[in-house]
Amino acid sequence: MTELPAVKRGAALLNDPELNKGTAFTEAERSALGLRGLLPPRVMTQHEQLERFLPGVRSRPTPLDQYAYLVGLHDRNVTLFYRLVMDHLEEMMPILYTPTVGQACQEFGRIFRRSRGLFVTADDAGRVREVLANWPHDDVRMIVVTDGERILGLGDLGANGMGIPIGKLTLYTACAGVPPRQCLPIAIDVGTDNTHLRESASYMGLRQPRLRGAAYDALLDEFVEAVQERWPQVCLQFEDFGNHNAFTLLDKWRDRMCTFNDDIQGTASVTLAGLYSAARITGTPITDMRLLFLGAGEAGIGIGDLVVEAMTEEGISSADAHSRCWFMDSKGLVVKSRTDLAVHKQPYAHDHPPVASFLEAVETIKPHAIIGVSGMPGTFTAPVLAAMARHHARPIVMALSNPTSKAECTAREAYATTDGRAIFASGSPFAPVTHKGRTHVPGQGNNAYIFPGVGLGVIVADSSRVTDEMFAAAARTLASTVTDDDLAMGRIYPSLSRIREVSHAIAVEVARLAYERGLARAPRPDDLSAAVSAAMYQPVYPVYAE
Repeated sequence: MTELPAVKRGAALLNDPELNKGTAFTEAERSALGLRGLLPPRVMTQHEQLERFLPGVRSRPTPLDQYAYLVGLHDRNVTLFYRLVMDHLEEMMPILYTPTVGQACQEFGRIFRRSRGLFVTADDAGRVREVLANWPHDDVRMIVVTDGERILGLGDLGANGMGIPIGKLTLYTACAGVPPRQCLPIAIDVGTDNTHLRESASYMGLRQPRLRGAAYDALLDEFVEAVQERWPQVCLQFEDFGNHNAFTLLDKWRDRMCTFNDDIQGTASVTLAGLYSAARITGTPITDMRLLFLGAGEAGIGIGDLVVEAMTEEGISSADAHSRCWFMDSKGLVVKSRTDLAVHKQPYAHDHPPVASFLEAVETIKPHAIIGVSGMPGTFTAPVLAAMARHHARPIVMALSNPTSKAECTAREAYATTDGRAIFASGSPFAPVTHKGRTHVPGQGNNAYIFPGVGLGVIVADSSRVTDEMFAAAARTLASTVTDDDLAMGRIYPSLSRIREVSHAIAVEVARLAYERGLARAPRPDDLSAAVSAAMYQPVYPVYAE
């Protein structure tokens, strides 16, 4: 039987979403906890509650309305919310995260009902520790933080970016069983340069231009140091920062605390897993692949770096591995003769004449795979796809930009233009496509296959660091779960319905590495797989009175 805080009785208990059971409070609980008359008389099982709520979700007219309905359920009853999401994960994930979460961020002020997480603002400089002290839970193990500058492919959304940490942490719980009380979403509001948003009547963030330079750096330093003091066992995930800050923050803190950037490392891991799976279809190992990236920001460079690490582990030199990765940015192909390259692009600058167009780059390099991380919709044009099909029997096309409106091409375009030969994956979900009587099931290169399991493994081992080796192991583990039946349908990722199984497998590998590399602070269990299973939250109602 679960003990309740003494003050949690009656209406106070019903208004606590983490403890509330709604109509599932038993007769004994209603008598013992002062709930008589505060609830309808019928005692319902959790299953009966789900039968009542699920039609409510499905009857909402738009995905954003469905999102708001689910958020409302979370605000009332956390346990029932996660039961609903876990039991219908494939249906709920596109509502709670990509692609709907992008619109939810754009409309954040309009649909806001109840605050979740913490807002740390530029005005809190010098008192960030006081702000963090206001959070009621001491055993926080996973924080997702954003400053809202680069939300998906939508740009600077300021404080509205809070929807991303909320969504990511929902997936930590739903996909890997990280307990909700151990999760904390944080938005660092340093203003926004989106003047339209800043002047909107519904915008709830600071109405000022974005803080930059030394003042920004000092605020972030204060924040990270305060997080380490308040929650010394926490893993801090940076999310949707602008390119410069994303690389700077990761480089500064990755060897000083347990932290990672999902846009750089999680995206890299899920893409590498897709390449491993695609290699089983094409027969070309990744060490022999030429990759052409459209976009050379944090996602693209992160993928390149992890691919290089994977290739070198398989026996080729770092120089050869770098030579297989080509990048196209807004100014053309990344080549050595250019003088405008940021530091993170320079390792991928090759001796090659300048190339201005992506089509010309495809025709010149003849890549086995094109990987879109540009946020530029429609840039994998019909001529580009036709060129890929001309050069390779099974061209790999990964249109990874989110949300759906930003995808470099659609699944239908990829299959139709390549006569059904493309191995296609996207960042947002696409429906199956039938071409010439054959149905192709697109793979979704969703980071949710990776980061929840990595986070769970880090928590189980109480790892002091998150390493690139862990993300490489996560990629191999994810690829190993792809079945021959998946590949026969053209799908290079497993069904989302198996994601908790996938997360468990990844968590075991991540925890194993933490122990083997001397990073774990928790005693090593005799059965690591059983320890991971035991750590996974299950949305089952506690018993408060019998």
